[in-house]
Amino acid sequence: MGFGFLNVTHIGSSLCCFLVTKAEYENLLKRIQDKLGDTDKESSTRFELPVVDVMWEGQKTFLRNFSEFPKVLRRDPDKVLQYLSKEFAVPAERLGDKAMFIGRRAPDDFTRLFQIYVKDYLECTTCKSPDTKILKENRISFLICEACGAKSTLKGKYA
Repeated sequence: MGFGFLNVTHIGSSLCCFLVTKAEYENLLKRIQDKLGDTDKESSTRFELPVVDVMWEGQKTFLRNFSEFPKVLRRDPDKVLQYLSKEFAVPAERLGDKAMFIGRRAPDDFTRLFQIYVKDYLECTTCKSPDTKILKENRISFLICEACGAKSTLKGKYA
């Protein structure tokens, strides 16, 4: 029987040494990995934007599921609508759960803008977590990460 690893542990004020076999070590390592889970898979799929649902009526574009986006983003619906309106350079207004934009816009245009919004106004610049909040101090908006505690300034006025 081969012993592979020497484990040194403090118990009170004395040092204790334990010999751990390779099989025991691998068993302990597997138990730790099982308890931790697959963190990469969890963090990449935890935050997803809803699919854009667009309807056209003449020269107006209706984003039928607009209300879902501010809920998922945890942002003020008026600020999100203001952002989309300014980026499209067209007037927009909320109509219940929908948003109406003047002119015809493709669903991909909305998807692209929401992805940019997430990158600029939602994701932590340090750890890339979507768990952030916006705090305004003396006319300057800060993005505060609830995961790592990082604080960074926001460059736009849609915060």
